[in-house]
Amino acid sequence: MGSRPHSMPMPVTAAGREGLEALLRAPRRSVVALDFDGTLAEIVADPDQARAHAGAVGALAALAPEVASVAVITGRPAGVAVRYGGFAGAAGLEHLVVLGHYGAERWDAVSGIVHTPAEHPGVAAVRAELPGFLDAIGAWRGTWIEEKGRALAVHTRRAEDPEAAFAALREPLAELAARHGLMVEPGRAVLELRPPGMDKGVALTEYLAETGAEAVLYAGDDLGDLAAYAAVEKLRTDGMPGLLVASGSAEVPELASRADLVVNGPAEVVAFLATLAEAIRSASPTP
Repeated sequence: MGSRPHSMPMPVTAAGREGLEALLRAPRRSVVALDFDGTLAEIVADPDQARAHAGAVGALAALAPEVASVAVITGRPAGVAVRYGGFAGAAGLEHLVVLGHYGAERWDAVSGIVHTPAEHPGVAAVRAELPGFLDAIGAWRGTWIEEKGRALAVHTRRAEDPEAAFAALREPLAELAARHGLMVEPGRAVLELRPPGMDKGVALTEYLAETGAEAVLYAGDDLGDLAAYAAVEKLRTDGMPGLLVASGSAEVPELASRADLVVNGPAEVVAFLATLAEAIRSASPTP
């Protein structure tokens, strides 16, 4: 195997180093999976204004042809992530898929088509009830609702005390969600109400099985990524090498404490992906 570029950051754990070595040794049998917001795109006050880092498409286009697949796994609708990421029609992304709504939707770069099932009836019920619900419990000021198609998210980042507003809303929103057969997924100053049965761990595990991957890298930044972390940890105990990357650490120490490698936000994630692509190209060819 060729030598790695000196700029390649090294995992701090033995399991992470094993995962990186496995990916470099057999990239065409490896999947690189990534969250979108906070990992490929900066967290912004208005999620509708989120866009992938300026270097993200270039880094992914360099990496995707070298591996079995690059998968973006996000709570956003797949089509929104594709649009905000600038992925559609980008050269070199033929091996890219976007698993939206935690895997309930799928877009692939080859067909350019989003495949989506019918909406859960509980989402429509909560959509109608949520504005009045927030008003009735005195939580409307500083919070706002994001429409996510197959889910709804209540953001507290604009509140006077975002953490206090987040904590105060967790139990009432969990009760509202349960009443309509939904669940609540906490994130960074956001609580998402969505159908049960799918999370990033389930989506990742199913996709790895589908592709027959033998190694995996997963990068995320949020509480919603803990399920994917747990999936990779389980796969490692079953013999599949894996590397866990955390994008930033200040807001979600639970994720950083379990990561093999911590990088400082989307700019460094993109730089790492570009360096990884370079390292793979410099290594000996693999079948």
